[in-house]
Amino acid sequence: MTRRSSSASPAPSLPIPHHPSSTPNPHVADLLTTGVKVNVSKMVDGELVFRRAEIMSTRTSTTTKDGQREFYVHFCDFNKRLDEWVGIDRLDLTTVDLGGSSVNDSNGKGTPVQGQSAKKTSVGRRGRSTARHNVQPETPPPTQDIVSESASTTSDALLNQEIETLRRGGSMTQRPEEIARVKNFDFVEMGNFMVQTWYFSPYPEAVCQSGTVYLCEFCLSFHSSREQLIRHCQKCDCRHPPGQEIYRRENLSFFELDGHRQKEYSRNLCLLSKLFLDHKTLFYDVDPFLFYVLTENDSRGCHILGYFSKEKDSLDNYNVACILTLPQHQRKGYGKLLIDLSYELTKREGKLGSPEKPLSDLGLLSYRSYWSEVLMAVIMEAHQRRDSVTIEQLTKRTCFTTDDILHTLHALDILRYRKGQHVIVLTEKVIADWERLAKKPRLRFDPDCLQWTPHKWTMSDLRYL
Repeated sequence: MTRRSSSASPAPSLPIPHHPSSTPNPHVADLLTTGVKVNVSKMVDGELVFRRAEIMSTRTSTTTKDGQREFYVHFCDFNKRLDEWVGIDRLDLTTVDLGGSSVNDSNGKGTPVQGQSAKKTSVGRRGRSTARHNVQPETPPPTQDIVSESASTTSDALLNQEIETLRRGGSMTQRPEEIARVKNFDFVEMGNFMVQTWYFSPYPEAVCQSGTVYLCEFCLSFHSSREQLIRHCQKCDCRHPPGQEIYRRENLSFFELDGHRQKEYSRNLCLLSKLFLDHKTLFYDVDPFLFYVLTENDSRGCHILGYFSKEKDSLDNYNVACILTLPQHQRKGYGKLLIDLSYELTKREGKLGSPEKPLSDLGLLSYRSYWSEVLMAVIMEAHQRRDSVTIEQLTKRTCFTTDDILHTLHALDILRYRKGQHVIVLTEKVIADWERLAKKPRLRFDPDCLQWTPHKWTMSDLRYL
C-alpha cells in the first residue's frame, strides 16, 4: 500500500515553555487532581498565551524515562476538540484553583506573559474567584451568511439563545459521564490521510493502545497497526459502501444503507463519526436508521467524504439524525451537498423536514448558511418579479419547517413587524450581499440524477430482534 503526504496530517507540535517567572511551591504539584483548574500555556499564532483549563484526568507518561505525570485538560469556554494531554511544564502552578480557593507560591504573584487572555483578581475569604476571562471560543470561522451588520442587540440575544437551545436540548444530548470522557487516541489513518481526532469514541481498548487507529477506507474496519491494515487490504474486496447507489454525477455518488441489513458497516461508520461529533451517542443500535454515504470515485474505488443518517420512521419528521463531513474533506461544499440530498428526499416524501437537535457547532453553522442561501434565492426571485411571498409559500418551496424559516429570517435581520403583521424587508445592503454571494461557485445537487422512491415501511419492517 502506497502512502503519500497529505495536508490533513497535523504538523509536529512545538515545545511550549513554562511561565518564565513562576516559582511555585513544590507541594502544589501534589494537589493536581481531577477537577482542579489551572492556567495552561498554549502557542497561538506564534504567541505564548495562558488559558484557564480544568484537569479531566491524569496519567504517568510512557514516553519519558522518569515517568512524569501528564494531565488531560479541558480549556474553559473552548470546544472540547481542543482538549489535550500536557506535561507539568505547561502548567502555571501559581494559579491552581482547588474548587474553593486558589493556591499561590510564596509571593502570591505571577507575571503575565504577552497575549495572556485571562486577568487575575483577588480571591475573597470564601475562596470565590471574581476573575473574568475575555477568552473567545476557538471555533472555525463560519461559512458566510447573508447577515446585516446593523442587526439589533435583541436579534443577537435571540440568536444566541436559540443556539444554546439547539446545543443543549433534544434526544441526542449526551449523559454527563459521556461528556467528560477522555479522548482515547489521537490519530486515525484512512487511506492517504492521517487525521487528528477530536473526541472520544468507544473503539476496543486493544485497538487504541498505540495512539493511532488504522481504518480501511472502503469497509471502515479498524486495526491497531499499519501492518494489520496492509494484510487486511490485500484480502478486502470492498471498493464501495454496501447498499444501493442512488445518485451519481461525474465523480460523486450517494449510497443508501439500511442499518438493519448493512449492520457492520453502519456500526463502523458510527464509531468513526463519534470521533468528530461530541453530541453523538448512537454507535451500536443502528437498525432503525438509514445511512446516506457521499463518496468520491476513482479507479481504486469509492472513497467516503461524509454521510448523514435518518430514522426510518421519525415521529418528529426529522430528516437528519447525524450529519458529518470528514475533517480532511471539509470546506469543499460537501456539507451542503449532503443537506441538499436530505431535503430532496423530504420533498419526494411530501413532508416538511428539519435536522434532529442539538446540532454540532459546525453542523449549526452549515445549516444556518444553507437555510439562508435557499430562502434568499426564493425571496430574491419573488423580488425580481415584484411579487410578494408568504411564510407558507416558503415552506412549500423549500420543505423547511416554519420554525427554521422564522429563525433564519431573524438571523438575517430582514423580518419586521409592521401594521400588525410580519413583513420581509430587503435593504440595499442585504441585496448587495446576496448578489455577491450568489456569484460564488459551489457544488450543485442535480435532482435528475437521483434514482430513489420513498420507502413504505410496515410494522414488521420496523420490528427488530
